[in-house]
Amino acid sequence: MNPAPAPRSSISLIKAHAYGNDFLLTRERDLPKDLDLAAFARRTCDRHRGVGADGLLLVEPTATGARMRLLNADGSPSEISGNGVRCLAAWLAVSGGHEPGTSFGIDTDAGVKAVQFVGRDGPRLTFVAEMGSPTNLREMDIEAAGQRVRAVVLRVGNPQCVVLGPATPDRLRTLAAALAIHPAFPHGTNVELADVVSPGEVRILIWERGVGPTESSGTGACAAAVAAAAFGGAARAVEVVSPGGRQYVEWTADGLRLTGSAELVGEMAWWLG
Repeated sequence: MNPAPAPRSSISLIKAHAYGNDFLLTRERDLPKDLDLAAFARRTCDRHRGVGADGLLLVEPTATGARMRLLNADGSPSEISGNGVRCLAAWLAVSGGHEPGTSFGIDTDAGVKAVQFVGRDGPRLTFVAEMGSPTNLREMDIEAAGQRVRAVVLRVGNPQCVVLGPATPDRLRTLAAALAIHPAFPHGTNVELADVVSPGEVRILIWERGVGPTESSGTGACAAAVAAAAFGGAARAVEVVSPGGRQYVEWTADGLRLTGSAELVGEMAWWLG
């Protein structure tokens, strides 16, 4: 008789997404103390040999909501994700049985972000997040992918580089990919190609630091809105359209306000042994 297999320890992972920008969420306290977090992020986020995601969110509850740490799909750390903030808020809202009108404080490496639950449409939950004010906003001439471009550089909690003009798949694969690892950005940067369609609409394609092309980005939408308003003739309240869907960004004297949805997909047990 063959012996019974040894029991395997496991970690609970929640899958969530915001307009196709997807994340795995887990409670940090449940992870083994000696776990290599970067390697764990790479394994779980792998789309063929893992669960598949753009990033891993390590979560700890707080008195007002939760604390999150973000690791990109390549295992590198990131200060914040606007879509990740909403995915975490969706988990808090659903797991806590909260109704629209509830507010959460999401503590990130870029500060605490106030997030209000404003509505529900089936599994899709909509939130308004106060993302803070953009900083270090400036234009910069950069040579990349065999061309010289005028880029808008700023921080919205994390580094951003926005190129106003045609947002095409070819420019994403060449120009945006080159800018993301350009020596001008020693720690890497997120890149948005932003086409100002009208004063109230900006269309973007995104190359995310540590990930590559993504269907959506909350901080990327904020950065594109700021760049378009400051240097592209857009209004300070715009719809930002990415391949995954539409987010609404308002740039006011109090900072950036990001409106969009998030959806919980499911839960699984990740075997460790």
